[in-house]
Amino acid sequence: IGLLECCARCLIGAPFASLVATGLCFFGVALFCGCGHEALTGTEQLIETYFSKNFQDYEYLIDMASPSHWSPSSGSPRSAWPKGRRLGPSGFWGIPKGSAARGMAVVPSGAGWGGTMEGGQESYIDTPRQFCSCPPAGTKPCLAVATFVGITYVLTIIWLLVFACSAVPVYIYFNTWTTCQSIANPTKTTASIGTLCADARMYGVLPWNAFPGKVCGTNLLSICKTSEFQMTFHLFIAAFVGAAATLVSLLTFIIAATYNFAVLKLMGRGTKF
Repeated sequence: IGLLECCARCLIGAPFASLVATGLCFFGVALFCGCGHEALTGTEQLIETYFSKNFQDYEYLIDMASPSHWSPSSGSPRSAWPKGRRLGPSGFWGIPKGSAARGMAVVPSGAGWGGTMEGGQESYIDTPRQFCSCPPAGTKPCLAVATFVGITYVLTIIWLLVFACSAVPVYIYFNTWTTCQSIANPTKTTASIGTLCADARMYGVLPWNAFPGKVCGTNLLSICKTSEFQMTFHLFIAAFVGAAATLVSLLTFIIAATYNFAVLKLMGRGTKF
């Protein structure tokens, strides 16, 4: 065979859907982790500066992002931490790490499924079998393939919840930003400027006994104009986009893995998608 025909066969046999989904998975996880971490740091600083001086009111926010940042043996209470501290790594990020590992495993697994559906007919290309060999007809599909499909479904459900949760801070910041726009343009609202507030307690960010817990009027407008607020808002949006990208990649994994598993199950032979 000529070089052109050889390259064409190699391209036909490549699992493009899995490769694209893998890249999208890496991009989404990196965007979610990086921007989410910075957004939580910015939120903690805004709460500490404007909404509550009592650390215990928002201690859970620090714990969610950095459970190992403090220990009783450190010798310094959490209330003594300096203002504007950076948040450390979190156990919560274990979910994105697992998803990234799942994406890394797709490339060799795709190479392990050695056939491809072309023009409605199945063809075969000799490729290395990384995970398992294509089983002969009349035998059960490789267990690794079935396990892979199951892991993909579980991760997709988890990331669906992460995607929904990541929309909550975007909603809160958007409402606050909308309130600031009403304060900046009083002609667009019939309410008094002093009654337009952002209450962190209403969203469950702070307990109801937190003081002051809310900021109103021109004070709220001055907060919205700060670079910290603007940056944190956009970081939460970016984290939301990252969660959405990861979810799309996992859905693509589901389609590709389910298709491959079905072919292995029904035909007893391998394929790539």
